[in-house]
Amino acid sequence: MAAAPGPAVALLGQLADADAAVLADHFYGVLFQDPRAARFLDPTQVQGRLVLSLQRWLRQLAHSGPDDVEALQRLHEHIGHVHARIGIPADLICRGVRAIKERLHPAIRARAGHDALALETCLHLDGLLDLALEAMTRAYARSREAAGQLDGSFRLFSLIQNVGTERERQRALLLAWENALLYALTSEQPGPPEPLLLSRSDFGLWFLHKGLASFGETSETAQVSQLSERIDEALREELPATTSAVERRALLDRIRGWTGEIRNLVGVLFEGIGDLEAGRDALTRLLNRRFLPTILRREIALHASTGRQFAVLMLDLDHFKAINDTHGHDAGDRALQHVAAILVEGTRGSDYLFRYGGEEFVIVLGSVGQTEAVAIAHALRRAIAGSPVSLPGQVRLPVTASIGVAVQDGHPDYERVLARADAAMYQAKRGGRDRVVVADDDLPPPPGQRALQG
Repeated sequence: MAAAPGPAVALLGQLADADAAVLADHFYGVLFQDPRAARFLDPTQVQGRLVLSLQRWLRQLAHSGPDDVEALQRLHEHIGHVHARIGIPADLICRGVRAIKERLHPAIRARAGHDALALETCLHLDGLLDLALEAMTRAYARSREAAGQLDGSFRLFSLIQNVGTERERQRALLLAWENALLYALTSEQPGPPEPLLLSRSDFGLWFLHKGLASFGETSETAQVSQLSERIDEALREELPATTSAVERRALLDRIRGWTGEIRNLVGVLFEGIGDLEAGRDALTRLLNRRFLPTILRREIALHASTGRQFAVLMLDLDHFKAINDTHGHDAGDRALQHVAAILVEGTRGSDYLFRYGGEEFVIVLGSVGQTEAVAIAHALRRAIAGSPVSLPGQVRLPVTASIGVAVQDGHPDYERVLARADAAMYQAKRGGRDRVVVADDDLPPPPGQRALQG
């Protein structure tokens, strides 16, 4: 960045100091004119935090000089990575920056006093904003490219340790739902349709949260989704209106025909899926953290499109270092494997289980609210505390865990929900361990709060 004439730098600094608040409001006002912005920007967060951050950025940029280039480069690359992580369209940011230029140019001409200073100041402003956008866009493109490659890898990665076993399990779940529907529709009082919906069944939840992510966007997955929607629509619209066993039987026959098509399509999907080990933890056989960003981005997108919340549980084994120090690392490994097995047993087929690192685990629960997520966390805590690890010599090693729970709050950055779960887990440790804590805005961040690494 070449040094600008002193008067131009001074004038731009004065304008930024005086008008930063107005410019920030104008920036977000322009963004909110685009309907897409509502998906990424919450008005409350904008007014409470983002407007102030933008004001600081404007002042920092306006007062910068050649010695600040490296710091500004790092700042704008960080901003670009955040924008990519959230998925906010780059053209929205460019539009907002252009709006700042259009607002500042007349102010510069009015304040400059003569055309030469006005031209120098406008050129200085445009150069600063263009360099900032260049750094942000470069980082944005790198992040999006890396995320795309990871998402592609994930579609090739089987989330299932045994494809044949999982295929039969999902067939069994689909059959169990069909049998439950058969029982309901042949009874005198079938009840309300909502509990009978395929999308609410174990199979439906698995397909939404895992099947689609694993198989990718294919003609088969699109057909399964369409058939599932058709079944749910028929149940919602026709079941309350049926007045006779004959009508309900006709409805059941149509639904069973669609279910048969789903069963065949799922069989085709399983035939094409492989079992790559690159994303699985060798010790516990859970997923490692490599695909955690992919899963969280997908759950955020599902929440935006369907309104279904998800939750993250951060689980840490208590006094794990003492286990290793007292009983050896083999005992520690056995404890990790033991807890991993409990987590698999105590969660649903639609949930994701990760070994996050060391003695920490992350669980992503799809289609849950806070009440259900907390209930699952308490059940897991009790199951771990009530099941000691068996060691050689008939030694029974008690193990407990501290669990933090965070429910997606609508924020588009997937790091936020993980950081909130981490903070809640840390409070569970501080509060005495072997307990569950739910994240709220008053929780302090944990020491050395970790950023999510892909």
